[in-house]
Amino acid sequence: MDQTTRPDTGFIIRAVEPAEYAVLGEITARAYLDDGLLDFGADDPYLARLRDVAGRAAGAEVLVAVDAGGGAGGGVLGGVAYVVAGSAWAEVAGDGEAEFRMLAVASAARGRGVGDALVRECVARARATEGCVRVRLSTQKAMLGAHRIYERLGFVRTPERDWSPVPGLSLLTYSLEI
Repeated sequence: MDQTTRPDTGFIIRAVEPAEYAVLGEITARAYLDDGLLDFGADDPYLARLRDVAGRAAGAEVLVAVDAGGGAGGGVLGGVAYVVAGSAWAEVAGDGEAEFRMLAVASAARGRGVGDALVRECVARARATEGCVRVRLSTQKAMLGAHRIYERLGFVRTPERDWSPVPGLSLLTYSLEI
């Protein structure tokens, strides 16, 4: 799966290129900061991880949505990390499962279906992964827009798998049987 063209939307989904790491890292960091999802704001230590697209790309498949016509900033509209169980980036995926992480869409690109398309691409990749029967994800309670995407695509809440990566941060989980 090299790239998925979305002619109806004007963007393409493909693997991130090294020249786009900084742009995607900043989109991801801004999405979390601007949506108030980091307890310590601009001083939150998780920001470094959000910006580290090179690190994600070394251990996961990082996908980007790019404007089909190019544009400022390389035309990067958003991105996501697709992860299989056993990967260093897997947090909730077990045997026979995949997950995706750090789904982020640039504020100027919201409402164009970018987040939806990135999630669909992760599901398509999971379906193409031999032995994969389920896609999982973690999300924060405040990520209501993302929850709507997940539920519209058939993901269901799995409260028995909810977890806390650090004290004071509770993450909800969702799952999709494929």
